Amino acid sequence: MSFDRALLERPATQVAPLLLGAVLSHGGVSLRITEVEAYLGGGADPGSHAFRGQTRRNASMFGPAGRLYAYFTYGMHVCANVVCSPDGEASAVLIRGGEIIDGIADARARRTSSASDRDLARGPARLTLALGIGLGDDGSDLALPPFQLTLPAEPADFLTGPRTGVSGEGGGAEFPWRFWMPGEASVSPYRRAVPKPPKGPAKPQLCASFVPHNAHNCGFAGGGGKKGGL
Repeated sequence: MSFDRALLERPATQVAPLLLGAVLSHGGVSLRITEVEAYLGGGADPGSHAFRGQTRRNASMFGPAGRLYAYFTYGMHVCANVVCSPDGEASAVLIRGGEIIDGIADARARRTSSASDRDLARGPARLTLALGIGLGDDGSDLALPPFQLTLPAEPADFLTGPRTGVSGEGGGAEFPWRFWMPGEASVSPYRRAVPKPPKGPAKPQLCASFVPHNAHNCGFAGGGGKKGGL
């Protein structure tokens, strides 16, 4: 199926599984998408970049469907997302992994270290590197050169689960918005978010015998998905 913008004008949770098996091309490389994650706006998704509204960084996420939302993470990596929903309603699908089907020599040339073909686009940072996508591509129309997004003719079989590396509530089982194609070697392994160490000196802990009977226990809310998701 060719590019269908109307199909993308839905919430990311509906669009995400439809992108599995799609082919994304850029920089002389084409890959078949095998793993994605959905992120919503409107204050409904605590793992989303749009949870607290529009900012300069996430402005593309609020734009028309079918655009690229690219952002910098961990101070060194670029992640690529397909913008969904009508213009003004933030929603996007993070492209987490794919199988390179054309231009593998170009993809390998962009790697600073050797890697198996399976690993060239396994994970969101490796994927953008393989495709030559940079922060300057943020806001690009995926229907126009130098990009090409071709949707699959038939929906792919898929599995779902918590999003990788998302901290807090947005990474929990209540948000099973990671979608992947079973049996695909280019799908990255799930990992929980790593809790951040406390700031400043650690406070002494009270002995359990001194805790009032009506006190509430503290706990961590979290699960999987990607840090800062989107």
